[in-house]
Formats: sequence, structure tokens, C-alpha cells
Amino acid sequence: MDAFFASVALLRYPQLEGLPLVIGGGRRKVDEMLARDWAHVPRHEIPVEAFPLLRDYVGRGVITTATYPARQFGVGSAMGMMKAAKLCPQAITLPVDFDEVRRISRQFKAVITGIAPVMQDRGVDEVYIDFTDVPGGQREGGRVLARLIQKSIFEATGLTCSIGVAPNKLLAKLASEMNKPNGITILYEHDLQQKIWPLPARKVNGIGPKADAKLERLGVRTVGELAACSREWLVTHFGKASGAWMHDMAWGRDERPVVTESEPVSMSRETTFERDLHAVRDRAELGAIFTDLCERVAEDLQRKGYVGRTIGIKLRYDDFKTATRDQSIAQYTADAKLIRRTAGLALKRVPLEKPLRLLGVRVGSLVRADSPEARAPAVPARPAPRAQPARDADALTGSLF
Repeated sequence: MDAFFASVALLRYPQLEGLPLVIGGGRRKVDEMLARDWAHVPRHEIPVEAFPLLRDYVGRGVITTATYPARQFGVGSAMGMMKAAKLCPQAITLPVDFDEVRRISRQFKAVITGIAPVMQDRGVDEVYIDFTDVPGGQREGGRVLARLIQKSIFEATGLTCSIGVAPNKLLAKLASEMNKPNGITILYEHDLQQKIWPLPARKVNGIGPKADAKLERLGVRTVGELAACSREWLVTHFGKASGAWMHDMAWGRDERPVVTESEPVSMSRETTFERDLHAVRDRAELGAIFTDLCERVAEDLQRKGYVGRTIGIKLRYDDFKTATRDQSIAQYTADAKLIRRTAGLALKRVPLEKPLRLLGVRVGSLVRADSPEARAPAVPARPAPRAQPARDADALTGSLF
């Protein structure tokens, strides 16, 4: 889907169409402010001047997505909003409407499976589809079916998508990025050298910033230069699995099937604070956020029909160091109070002297709520490691929020 979170926002506020817009930052404060100050006019008639601008943003939020007019200024997903404000101060900023995003996500996926039922869900805004046995799926190399899917999604949601059609998932993913927005790109195996090899290596899904930086140091910048490296050389520098994958990727090889069903391993919720919070000075605020995260994870589990028995927490300190702890329980659960209580036990096992910038809660070891495992008698929980002694009174007090 093209700039999905921003496109969903434009359905609510169509008057912002064509303007630089970034989605991110605070939760729903902007929507609440607009609803309060402009309660007497329809939402689509709220004047553009009423919306907050990125130049006025203060905080440490990151951009979820940006419209294409904003991207022209170098603004992009996962960029800090304060940094983006220097690049495009005139951009309008709005929070994510998660409820609406999830609703439209389910809607566009239902459209796809009505046409091509072999679909692999890849998150809220992306899927893989196997055209192989769909009637007409091979016409014009798949372009006919791709156009039908685009048209059907637009009619159902008012949103556009970009589709890449190729012999495998690796090439299809690369193709889907080539003609955004609202584009269709057909890639054949013989297009590899002309269309894929000139791309920067970092464009490939799976090559992150660290791997890209290492490739740069080794003099490898493009997919083509990667293809010129031997498998043995790549394995030597990147390890057996990563090196072999890089070699196969550079030559367009990918045997992964489209998997229509996959069970999640865990579900989590986390939040980055607008300012650093301390376990003692901000105990009440942290406690409320902690409880809210546990409740939201529980809601996710219940909505999707899962239970888990490993509860974990994640902390990121003001120096960007991260700490995680897990705590197993005797029975599977999706109960918010039990998740909160167990996560609290895990929290007691981490030092809390330093200010925090992020807090997260995770539930793992998931099974279906209606599965035999979920209904089985409780099993003894893995005993938690002994808590580290508090370094001072503040740490001891703070560990109880």
C-alpha cells in the first residue's frame, strides 16, 4: 500500500491531499484538539491552517510514514521528527489512527483474497500473492491481474497500492518499490543485470544499516558488485547463513513459498516517551503507561485468539542501552491483570537508576486460545533468576512501579 498510514489519514482529512504530511509523534492529541476546536464543522472542512506543523513539534517521536510530497524533502519512515522538522518544517503532522488503519488493512486484504486466495500477510500494509494458479494470472506476465487488484482495492478503500510481479518473493519485493505510487512493475529473470544489479545493496530487504556499512568498507556498494563476490568470500566476511543468502539474493535466487498461514511467536507493545522518565520521580506516570501497555497487549491477544505464558519487558535507557527480561508463568493467559503482575516481576530484575526513554511489554510462547495446549493443566513455571540487589534506595523504590 502506498504511504499507507498517511493515506488513511487523508481519508479523514481529504483537504490535506497533495500537501507534505508526516504521520507520527504523540498519540491522539491532535485529533482530539481538532475535534474540540472545530466541533461545529464537518471534519473535511477544517481549514488547513488549523493543523499543526512539523516545525512546531517538540519531542522524540519518529515518523511512521510520510506522503510523497514530504518525501521529496528527504523525510522518511523511522526518521526522528525533530530531524525531519529541519528538512521540511512546513509539513503537517498527524498521529496514527490505529483502529482505522487496522480496519482498512483487513478490508484491502479481503479484496485480494477474493481475487487471488493464496496470500501471505506481511504486516498491516503489505502482502505476497501467488498468481500461479489464478485464472488469467499469467496474462501479460501478470499485469492484467495486478491491474484488477489495484482497481478493486481502490474501489473498496479509496487507496492506491504498488505491485511488483516476479518469479519469486525477493524480486517481487524489489519490483514493488520501483514505480511508487500506484505502479505496476513486471520483472523477469533476464531483467536481473539491467534493473537489479545497479541498485544500492541497502535497497534489498534484509540488508540493514550495519551490513550495508560493512559492505561499503569492503568496497561493495551495489547489488551487481555483491553478485561479483564469491560465495566463499561472503561467507568469510558475513558468516555461513548471511553470506550464502547475500550471494543467492544478488543472483535473484529465492525459493521461499508464499505461506498463507503463519503463527505469531509473540505480541508486544512499546512506547517511546516524549521526555526521559525516571522510575522514582515519574513513578505514577510510568505506572500508568506500564498498565496501559499490558492492557493493549492483552487486547491484541484476545482479538486475535492467542494466549501466552512468557511475559517480557523491554527498557531503553537515556544512553540508548537496552535491557530485557522474561518471566514464565504456569498457565497460558491473555488476562491484562496477570500480564501486568508478571511483567512487574520481570521489571524488578532490571536496574532502574537511569532515566528511561522507552518501555515495552511482550507476551511470548503463544498458542491458539482454543488449542489443547491452552486448555492443558498448568505446568510449573521456569523459576526466575534471583533479582539483582538494588544499588541504592532509589533503585529499590523505582523497581516497584
